[in-house]
Amino acid sequence: MSEAKATKGAAADAADGADGGSTAGPDGGTPGSARPRRRQARGEARIAQLLQAAASVFCTSGYTASSTNAIAREAGVSPGTLYQFFPNKEAIAVELGDQLLNRWRDTYGAAFTQSHIELPLDRMLDAILDPLIAFNCENPAFSVLMHGSEIPGRITEEHDTLHATMLTRVESVLADYLPDVPGGQVHRIADMTFMLFKAGLDLIMAHEGEERAAYVQELKTIMFRYLDPLVGDDARHRARRAP
Repeated sequence: MSEAKATKGAAADAADGADGGSTAGPDGGTPGSARPRRRQARGEARIAQLLQAAASVFCTSGYTASSTNAIAREAGVSPGTLYQFFPNKEAIAVELGDQLLNRWRDTYGAAFTQSHIELPLDRMLDAILDPLIAFNCENPAFSVLMHGSEIPGRITEEHDTLHATMLTRVESVLADYLPDVPGGQVHRIADMTFMLFKAGLDLIMAHEGEERAAYVQELKTIMFRYLDPLVGDDARHRARRAP
């Protein structure tokens, strides 16, 4: 269990105990031996409320300029209530970062399914890129928490590990399409493909509405034009397209 989660759990227990009513068991046993599920749910709901507020504040002010007081205001609670669950801003960031990283793993895992990889290139790009882009657009705090010198080291370390895993996955897909291409060249193609995605995503995130949609299409066009001469004529790829 992470230190932030352990602290959160202990604080939630304390908050539940202070939330009115006895902490003794129903048979008069050791105090705290029974923890009402309703109070547990209220504690988890409060944590979710605080994390949602933190995400908003981090996006508006940036991680460094954000404060626990600002997060408490955004959540509509007192600083004292916030401290019942999180000891400081770093603990909030670590918990929020953990949640977002786990959801990002699920998202890219679902995007890189075998059924998507077997599609024609243009449809494969839609199937893989759309959920990855949607996740980032729906969770702008993810980008804020994954970059910057002031971000807790644990978050950036886990992000770097995930980045390496994704790059390896892209390289594996390309190697399957390009069995006769030397490994070093496949690695360079995978690296370039991944960097194109990251650069395009930055532009997409900087726009909204129709402009955002236009940049999504531009990214797909660029990636298609880069990859199609490399994988579009691959015999196994053509065979996969055949009904």
